Amino acid sequence: MRLYDTLSGGVRDFAPLRPGHVSIYLCGATVQGLPHIGHVRSGVAFDVLRRWLTAKGFDVAFIRNVTDIDDKILTKAADAGRPWWEWASTYERAFSAAYDALGVLPPSAEPRATGHITQMVELIERLIGRGHAYTGAGDVYFDVATLPEYGKLSGHRIDDVHQGEGVATGKRDQRDFTLWKGAKPGEPSWPTPWGRGRPGWHTECVAMAHEYLGAEFDIHAGGMDLVFPHHENEIAQAEAAGDGFARFWLHNGWVTMGGEKMSKSLGNVLAIPAVLQRVRAAELRYYLGSAHYRSMLEFSETALADAAKAYTGIEDFLHRVRTRVGAVVPGEWTPKFGAALDDDLSVPIALAEVHAARAEGNRALDAGDHESALTHAMSIRAMMGILGADPLDERWESRDETSAALAAVDVLVQAEVRRREDARARRDWAEADAIRDRLKEAGIEVTDTSDGPQWSLLDGTDK
Repeated sequence: MRLYDTLSGGVRDFAPLRPGHVSIYLCGATVQGLPHIGHVRSGVAFDVLRRWLTAKGFDVAFIRNVTDIDDKILTKAADAGRPWWEWASTYERAFSAAYDALGVLPPSAEPRATGHITQMVELIERLIGRGHAYTGAGDVYFDVATLPEYGKLSGHRIDDVHQGEGVATGKRDQRDFTLWKGAKPGEPSWPTPWGRGRPGWHTECVAMAHEYLGAEFDIHAGGMDLVFPHHENEIAQAEAAGDGFARFWLHNGWVTMGGEKMSKSLGNVLAIPAVLQRVRAAELRYYLGSAHYRSMLEFSETALADAAKAYTGIEDFLHRVRTRVGAVVPGEWTPKFGAALDDDLSVPIALAEVHAARAEGNRALDAGDHESALTHAMSIRAMMGILGADPLDERWESRDETSAALAAVDVLVQAEVRRREDARARRDWAEADAIRDRLKEAGIEVTDTSDGPQWSLLDGTDK
């Protein structure tokens, strides 16, 4: 198996530290708001990695953390007049529900930052003792200049580093980053040898990775937006503390719209519950996992619909075989499928093999060659199971009244949306507003985006 390692800048052979055992740390959610499809792409991408390693016979320890304390959480909770811990817990549950809805396997452990203050304090003490950190004005900072190799993950030259933390009175050098933030009025804090305060973002993952996976482990994964400063600063702390830390660094690409990283400006339109009103969970899982994990995934309603159609084609074939031939149990994946996943998780090539098997299986079924059709169907179940989207898995067999109703509603709403767009093109604002108001009265909200109008169901309190 070969994986692209961001640190080395190329694909290289993967072999775990311990034979038969793979250790993975994935940077999880900062639970400040509802998860949208951009947030959960890493969950889906690295769930495929975990499933493939497991299928190859490895015992996988998979740690995914939760950042439940940071500036954004505190600010949003305060703006809403809610306790910070309630705010974080609410959206932690929302992320857990999103992962579960998309069939992402639960992690081996899911540590919270606030549950590992002791480990963070111990790490900071090590860094101070080794001359890589210092205190100032109640805070603790990492001294970047003490680590000559700083910047090796992101390619930043140390003289050009900007942490984005602003000016701080206790900093000796603006290139330094915060390990511990001194207590401020109204904010949560914990006691430490340097006074009360709360952790810096970059410290938590180093401490938790060490706690659960040891001083050195196999793979550290996360979104490409974390390469700098977060992962760069993780490496700095771990190496300054004397740990080997991660041997491979894997980063997934963004979900984009119009070539730009997906933003929160779209409101709830692309939040997981809203998207699941338009496609089934298995179809969304297929869509998010269909591109190569390192590539950008450009979102559009057309691309989402195409993915749903492709998934349905696989599903229909398996149902045809089950109806005509009998039970379909998972069989063996094809050599080309395995070779594709061994080549830096090349899911698009692996999916091409799935669709090739579907085409061959359909031809065999039409020709009355039931044995061949069943063999292809069993192979497809094995391959789609590794991708986490086997249509005959009990969690995805959801051809129920709700799915049918949503599909019917989508057809009707799209017709109304097209009428509204025609009215807007004629500058008939009264008719356009009337259509929007009728939809809202029916519990359907239409939001205009750069990708065209999108609709979602209101929760009943927004009418």
